[in-house]
Amino acid sequence: MKATLQKLIQHKTLNHSEAKSILKEIAADKLNPSQVTAFITVFMMRNITPDELSGFRDALLDLCIHLDFSDFNTIDLCGTGGDGKNTFNISTLSSLVVAGAGYKVSKHGNYGVSSACGSSNVMEYFGYKFTNDEEKLKKQMDEIGYVYLHAPFFHPAMKSVGPIRRELSMKTFFNMLGPMVNPSQPQNQIVGVYDLETMRLYSYIYQQTNKNFSIVYALDGYDEISLTSDFKIITNTEELLLNPEKLGLPRLKQEQLFGGDTVEEAATIFKSILDGNGTEAQNSAIYANAGMAIRTINPEKSIDQSIEEAKKSLLDGEATKVLKALIQY
Repeated sequence: MKATLQKLIQHKTLNHSEAKSILKEIAADKLNPSQVTAFITVFMMRNITPDELSGFRDALLDLCIHLDFSDFNTIDLCGTGGDGKNTFNISTLSSLVVAGAGYKVSKHGNYGVSSACGSSNVMEYFGYKFTNDEEKLKKQMDEIGYVYLHAPFFHPAMKSVGPIRRELSMKTFFNMLGPMVNPSQPQNQIVGVYDLETMRLYSYIYQQTNKNFSIVYALDGYDEISLTSDFKIITNTEELLLNPEKLGLPRLKQEQLFGGDTVEEAATIFKSILDGNGTEAQNSAIYANAGMAIRTINPEKSIDQSIEEAKKSLLDGEATKVLKALIQY
């Protein structure tokens, strides 16, 4: 590890196999916390390369507990996190809306690292029981159309990194890896990123896959369609610069997306929206993100058609039925 750190400090980069190998050493707990912290810090001070990121991704995929959902046409809605905006749980709510609209969702998530309440925090708060039992999850997908995959249950090799990430409480390259290492490897994915450099990097890597994908970045720094500014989307086939008005939705202010300072506050907001008591701003953010996810699965549909499907799912109570079924399952 010393040689690797010296190489990185000299502003050199890792090739794919070096990156894959070193992350496997970290996962195997062969390095001390100081070495791991130093390694992580390097990538907080410079941009990660495509070879490095894809090497790290492949290491985690090699080590994870895999799920075979090839019988289902699934989608994951996931942001990198790390944007520091402390919004309510937009991607998690949107995923329930997409499932309520009749699509199969394989949501990958974790506890909050740089926010008060991550997707795992809120799902756990409502009583969802995490599992990595493939048979149970397949049955759940078949009957409900939604599974939630709590990352630590599928990436046990990353246990040693968790305390370091929590202590740093800042975005690291592990934020960038989260959306890429869904253990079910869904055929469709919408990913939010926190800057344009990461967007370009993701675009390069995702073009090498067979997924239908949409990579989203709001120009004022959100890793989702916040409706607080213009936003950029890169898909398999196009690159778009859109604004709230083009979606027929209002332009929002940051405070309208506030997610609460505790898990309890976040859960209250979450339930209020699902129960049909969300504000116009909250609902609009859900329509935008869920609608874009639906369009990712069905690229032939217009954005307007996809948003209408999302609205119907939320306002007709279909999304809340999905959460209730998950909790009762």
